[in-house]
Amino acid sequence: MSVTWATFDCYGTLIDWEGGVADALAPLLPLGVDRHELATRYIEIEKSIEGERYLPYATVLDRAGRALLAERGVTLSPDDVCPLPDSIHRWQPFAEVSTTLRALRERGVRLAILSNVDRDLIASSIRHLGVSPDLIITAEDARSYKPAPGHWRLFRERSGATVEETVHVGASVYHDMVPARALGYRTVLIARHGESSPAALRTIPDLSRLRETIQALDGARRS
Repeated sequence: MSVTWATFDCYGTLIDWEGGVADALAPLLPLGVDRHELATRYIEIEKSIEGERYLPYATVLDRAGRALLAERGVTLSPDDVCPLPDSIHRWQPFAEVSTTLRALRERGVRLAILSNVDRDLIASSIRHLGVSPDLIITAEDARSYKPAPGHWRLFRERSGATVEETVHVGASVYHDMVPARALGYRTVLIARHGESSPAALRTIPDLSRLRETIQALDGARRS
């Protein structure tokens, strides 16, 4: 393949952030809370906080978690610990992720993670993946959050990879598909909930067919 790099969003693409958020916050809420709705509202709050200015991601988790709980009538005092920041260390990868990453590496594709977290937080997630990426770019490195272009700028500087030899893979239309496509990258949307976007050149439900999807993108460019 002429694709030499695959860049990935981490949470939602490789790691189940939705389950992680719900597992952390649902015990503080009434029984029967809609876990998907809870996570969907969380990401809306998180986006607004990230859009204000750069803050350490643990602070973003804390503020967004407290705000989400407050909307549902659970107010944490300043002395109360929000369970969300510490929970990220327990968030697990989706079942097909490790196998897919190994298969790509065996085909000679180098792996990069471009994530809206800090380095200390992502370290535990990398251990869960069972595959160490060749490069990690975090919000802490970029001093900004996607969809700002800082992650991709640093990726180009540190990898030396061109847009033409890189495919970007993500589960968020807002954070990943739209900005990556605007920068000229070929894009693969991981649509675990049936999402779609014209910014995605390919859309698949999970990573199990990612290797074949990248090959198809590669062939389409050469034809």
